[in-house]
Amino acid sequence: MKRPSLSSISKESSAYIVKDKCDIEIWDKGASMGLKKNKLKIWLELGLAILLVTVIGIGSNSGVFDRKIEKKKTEQASSKEALKKAEQENSAAKTGNDSKTEEDKSKEEQTEEVIAQGQYPIMGKSPVTVEQLVTYFKSSGETYPSKELQKGGAGSIETFCQMYYDEAVAEEVRPEVAFVQTMKETGWLQYGGDASIEQFNFAGLGTTGGGVAGESFADVRTGIRAQIQHLKAYATGDALNQECVDDRYEYVTKGCAPYVEWLGQRENPGGYGWATAERYGYSIVDMISKLKASR
Repeated sequence: MKRPSLSSISKESSAYIVKDKCDIEIWDKGASMGLKKNKLKIWLELGLAILLVTVIGIGSNSGVFDRKIEKKKTEQASSKEALKKAEQENSAAKTGNDSKTEEDKSKEEQTEEVIAQGQYPIMGKSPVTVEQLVTYFKSSGETYPSKELQKGGAGSIETFCQMYYDEAVAEEVRPEVAFVQTMKETGWLQYGGDASIEQFNFAGLGTTGGGVAGESFADVRTGIRAQIQHLKAYATGDALNQECVDDRYEYVTKGCAPYVEWLGQRENPGGYGWATAERYGYSIVDMISKLKASR
């Protein structure tokens, strides 16, 4: 049967299905309450909503997969970097070479920059070698007192310098600072002041003047260790790494002189210091410069 036009449809006509702009209306003959209207538009909208959620879900899953792939790549890169570093360390160990990382080199350069600005730190790593300490002593023209220091376990200047280096490194004190201070305090190990060489007191510990001889130690190494521990007390509040042999350690205001220049009381901002002589610390720094120039 031919479908009539919208204008020809009446309430008494048979059931027809008419479509207008996606709305489907069902006209049913004999409906007592009038025509029942059922819009399928709701179902269409629901279907579209489900489709949209599905599309979004697929897109989200795609993003998750991308992140997992990126994470995997990062982990692989980290693993390769760790393997490369391990191979370098193993290679260095085999050749006996303590190759420095770029970070270590950077820190050393920063430290040297601080030194150049006029504040020479007592604590820290140093490029100075045992051989330089030996060469510096020999440049003085003085004779090493091997007979006297042999009794304390340091029969040669090489042994003496090695002790200074080892003890300084053990407490993280710069070896050149302690060694040069000894040369200044003892007149290149010739003494002549209140203390005598047999005391193995290499930095005037306890020599307050007026003939006071100061501290005495059992051997050369113990005397060196006491001096270095005393220096560390001035430089920092950090605890000692070895057993304390410095009887005057407790009397020092910890960390009052982190720089060599501040070891002189007159130049120390707080009035503390190792000695009262004018420019005491600065004279040590001048000597260190000459030591570093020696090869």
